[in-house]
Amino acid sequence: MTNNFITYFSIIEDPRIDRCKKHELIDILFLSICAVLSGAEGWEDIEDFGHVKIDWLKRYLPFANGIPKHDTIARVMSRLDPVAIQTSFINWVNEIAEQVDGEVIAIDGKAARRSFTTKDRKNPLHMVSAWSCGNGLVLGQQKVDDKSNEITAIPKLLDLLDVKGATVTLDAMGCQHAITKKIQSKGADYVIALKGNQSTLNEEVQAWFHKCHREKLANTAHSIYEHIDSGHGRIEERTCTQLEIDNNWITDNENWSSIQTVVSVESKRHIGDKMTSETRYYISSLGLNAERLNGIIRNHWGVENCLHWTLDMTFHEDDSRIRRGNAAEVMNAFRKLALNIVKTDTTKKASMKRKLKMAALDDDFRAELLLRGN
Repeated sequence: MTNNFITYFSIIEDPRIDRCKKHELIDILFLSICAVLSGAEGWEDIEDFGHVKIDWLKRYLPFANGIPKHDTIARVMSRLDPVAIQTSFINWVNEIAEQVDGEVIAIDGKAARRSFTTKDRKNPLHMVSAWSCGNGLVLGQQKVDDKSNEITAIPKLLDLLDVKGATVTLDAMGCQHAITKKIQSKGADYVIALKGNQSTLNEEVQAWFHKCHREKLANTAHSIYEHIDSGHGRIEERTCTQLEIDNNWITDNENWSSIQTVVSVESKRHIGDKMTSETRYYISSLGLNAERLNGIIRNHWGVENCLHWTLDMTFHEDDSRIRRGNAAEVMNAFRKLALNIVKTDTTKKASMKRKLKMAALDDDFRAELLLRGN
């Protein structure tokens, strides 16, 4: 892994002029990923890790001038080109990820809440990530521009990824015909949540379901899957109904021509004597198979439960005050890189948090994580 890291990240251009290069850029990058992998959250943590582990670090890189000060680390990281970091990240992930053919790729956004500044009115960092549900890996990420939203970031992220043969899932923010066309142009299918931001389409899909149910589904090709799940003192009944839809039913049918089926998922939750119910609607380019669609829709929440939750609870991203220049975006990529490294480890059965602690304490385990396969 170290050789791979050096290979992929050594192509990043050093933003400093030659007379200011006391420490090699690759030394700073390697120090940073090792420290983040060991639970470091800020610049001082990275410097402290370097001083404690200098002998171990020198096994892999010279560190001719020792460990840089935390101010130096912060200054260099804040000036790095995020596009170059993104390119190196995706190239590395492509090597370790299994084929995504037929895979579910969940795309969703998250803000690092404390990365804002009031002085220059800088908004918190907001990143859109692509999560491979099967591999449990971050495939790539794209920053949301300060004066925009996820709608503009999603197509840019799709341009960076090879999603051919996969199914892309999005929440209601991504329900835009331009995004569905982009997904189809990349050779992928989609399942997208439908809410009020597409009020006309939302109303027409719900009206189609009401019409078909009045006719008892007699005149419409359909598929239904029911599932009961229990645990933690609750029982959940899910009914996934998938219908083929007549595109003439849709007002803007030229822009939504790729919609093959529409889906409703009715969830009933029983907790003690109380019962709550909710029905959610989706559009999809996939054919009829309600059991498969139910699984795809449930898999989408892996991006929240496995990625965003881990970034907050294990890497404490929401508490990070890193905000200088491009530093928040660069550190976001390094946290996800560390997450991917740990996710692909099969040598020990332990939680993400426990493995980070083990990497901090055990040089051999850290080396195993970083050198695996070399």
